[in-house]
Amino acid sequence: MAIGIFRARPVRKAHVTPRVSFVIAARNEEARIAQKLENTLAQDYPADALEIMVASDCSTDRTDAIVRACGERIRLVRAPERQGKEAAQRLALLEASGDVLVFSDVATALKPDAVSTIVRNFADPTVGCVSSVDRFVDADGRVSGEGAYVRYEMFLRTLESRVNTLIGLSGSFFAARRDVCQQWALNTGDFTTLLRTVEMGLRGVIDPGSAGYYRNIADERREFDRKVRTVARGMTALAANRRLLNPFLYGLFSWQLASHKLCRWLVPFALMGAAVSNAFLVAQSSFYAATFAAQCVFYGAAVAGLWSRSRFLRVPAFFLLSNVAVLVAWFRYLRGDRITTWTPSERTSTLPQAGSS
Repeated sequence: MAIGIFRARPVRKAHVTPRVSFVIAARNEEARIAQKLENTLAQDYPADALEIMVASDCSTDRTDAIVRACGERIRLVRAPERQGKEAAQRLALLEASGDVLVFSDVATALKPDAVSTIVRNFADPTVGCVSSVDRFVDADGRVSGEGAYVRYEMFLRTLESRVNTLIGLSGSFFAARRDVCQQWALNTGDFTTLLRTVEMGLRGVIDPGSAGYYRNIADERREFDRKVRTVARGMTALAANRRLLNPFLYGLFSWQLASHKLCRWLVPFALMGAAVSNAFLVAQSSFYAATFAAQCVFYGAAVAGLWSRSRFLRVPAFFLLSNVAVLVAWFRYLRGDRITTWTPSERTSTLPQAGSS
């Protein structure tokens, strides 16, 4: 099978059971950590080959006490001071014994075969890291703007995986070989893990059979701050690894990286340019008047969608918020902000049912 001028690169999967270290990053998660551990202990992966670790980012609530009470199969690695999610994960990596590292967020529910399924990809020696697919479960079962975006993002990642390699991993649930995690970054561990994978001559792939299920943000407007942090941290990681944008050294991957990341972060400037130029051209023809009116209607619908529960309006609202968040991220990045600490998104206090839709 070929895609355009590029030949697809299938993953040679097989039943393998390397030693796995399952790392759960947590910061003040007393309301959900017990459910997450129960969900993880229910994995059908061989117990003697599955090491479960909780990387606590200096939690100040009962998170650590709950973990300690869960039995000998759970290892607690506690950061002595709050330094961020990746810093806590790095402490766990220093003590991990697995040949494959699996990372998952507390708010993400997994099916019982999730670890077994994602690990099968490492039977292929060309695979360095594997991303799950995101399954967004709204509190009342409805599809929101982010749900539509998540499906679009998963579609793009599937195409990237078939052609060459992924550009990003789902931070809520992904796996990587131990070797590619040696230089663990303190800004975006998942993104940098993918970049290290490519530098080592390996590739990142998406596994459609591996899914992480998570619920809606408890207060969706707080999602804006999370998006700003995510983009700003991504900018920092890309700047530190800008050598990967050299097509003479990294070929197709350089184009993928520039297209998927850098060009996406430039979209707000293109939108503003289109709006301003269209405003000056309104009087020139009915065509420009119509396109300007269409823009006004779209942005008006987006603003209305910020306060509406209409499924129709939530998509343009999400589009608008995402691009404003990118603009704010540019501002924070250019003024020198380098974000390392984190506050987990306040989703509902219960994990969704893995396999729900």
